[in-house]
Amino acid sequence: MDRASGLSVRLKLTLSYAGFLLVAGTLLLVAVWVFLLRGAPVSTLMPKLSDFPRALDPHNFGTAVFGPAAVLILVFLLLFGLVGGWVLAGRMLAPLTRITDATRLATNRSLSHRIRLPGRSDEFRELADAFDAMLARLEAHVAEQRRFAANASHELRTPLAITQTLLDVARNDPKRDTGELVDRLHTVNTRAIDLTEALLLLSRADGRSFTREHVDLSLLAEEATETLFFFADERGVTIDVSGEITPAIGSHTLLLQMTTNLMHNAVIHNLPEQGTVWVRTSVHQGNVTLTVENTGEKLAQEVVTTLVEPFQRGAERVRSDRSGVGLGLAIVNSIVQAHDGTLTLTPRAAGGLCVTVKLPAAPPHMGR
Repeated sequence: MDRASGLSVRLKLTLSYAGFLLVAGTLLLVAVWVFLLRGAPVSTLMPKLSDFPRALDPHNFGTAVFGPAAVLILVFLLLFGLVGGWVLAGRMLAPLTRITDATRLATNRSLSHRIRLPGRSDEFRELADAFDAMLARLEAHVAEQRRFAANASHELRTPLAITQTLLDVARNDPKRDTGELVDRLHTVNTRAIDLTEALLLLSRADGRSFTREHVDLSLLAEEATETLFFFADERGVTIDVSGEITPAIGSHTLLLQMTTNLMHNAVIHNLPEQGTVWVRTSVHQGNVTLTVENTGEKLAQEVVTTLVEPFQRGAERVRSDRSGVGLGLAIVNSIVQAHDGTLTLTPRAAGGLCVTVKLPAAPPHMGR
C-alpha cells in the first residue's frame, strides 16, 4: 500500500522527549519565580542582549539576570532533549527495527528466520516471541501444504493414469469385452471422485468455513453406527456404543464426518474375524470426549504418529479396496483442530488403536 511520507517514529519520539523536557524546565523556572523571586522587578524577566554574557557568569547570577539565565537554560534543555531524545528513541526502537527486518524477510518467503530478541520480558519481547511463534507455525503449515499438494498430485495422477491405460487398450483392441472395461473404469472413477470429495472436505475443515450449532456427539455416534452397521457386519466386526450425552458446538456435518471416519477406520483396520469396535462418549471438566477403540494388529508408536498425515496408512496396515484414499484420519485431525479440540492416537497393548477426540463442551444454555 502506497502511503504519503511522514515523520519517522524516532523523530516523533525525539520531539516528544524534547518538548516534555522543555515544558518541565519552563514549569520549574516559573515555580522558582513564583515562590522565590516574586518580589523582584519585572524588568528582570525582559532580557537584553547585553545581559546574556553576564548570565553566563555564576558570580553575577541573581534577580537581575534571571530572565537571560532562564532563556539560556531553556535553550540548553531543548538541545539536550533533542540529542538525548534521539539517542533514547533509537535504543527504544531497536527491537522494533529487528522485528521489521524479520517481517520483510518473511514477506520474501524466508520463513526460517527468527528474531530471538534477547533480554527480559517486556512489550517488544512479547511481540517478538509471538512473531517467532507465528513464523514457526506458518513455516510448518507451508511445509505441510507443499507435502500435501505433492501427495495429492501423486494420488490423483494414479487413477488418471489407469484410466488412460484402459482407454488406450480399448482403442487398440476393439474386440475386447467392453463390459469388463466399463466396470474397471467405473471403479477407478469412483475412487477418483472419493479422493476429490475428501480433498474438498479437508479444505473446508481447514478453512473453518462452517456454521456452528449445538451438536450431541452421542447422537452422532449412534447415527454413524447405523450407517456402518451392514458394512461392519459383513466384515464380522461388532460395534459397541455407550456413554452419556455430550453437547458440543460446531458443524453437524463435519462432526458426523469425523465420527464416521473414525468408526469406518476402526472397522477396516480390525481383525480378520470377530473384531470389535468400542465407541464411548463422556463429559469431563468442560470438555466432551469421543473415544473410538478397536481390536486389530499390534502397532508401533512410530507408525501411529504418522497416521494423521495425509495419504499415510501406516507401514503395518494393509491397504484394501475398501481402505479409502488415505485421508480419513487427516480429515478427522483437521475437523478436530477447526473445532479447537485435540486428537490423541494411542496403540493398544493387545493390538489395535485407541483414538480420543476432546472438544470444548457447549454452554448449558445453548440448544435448550
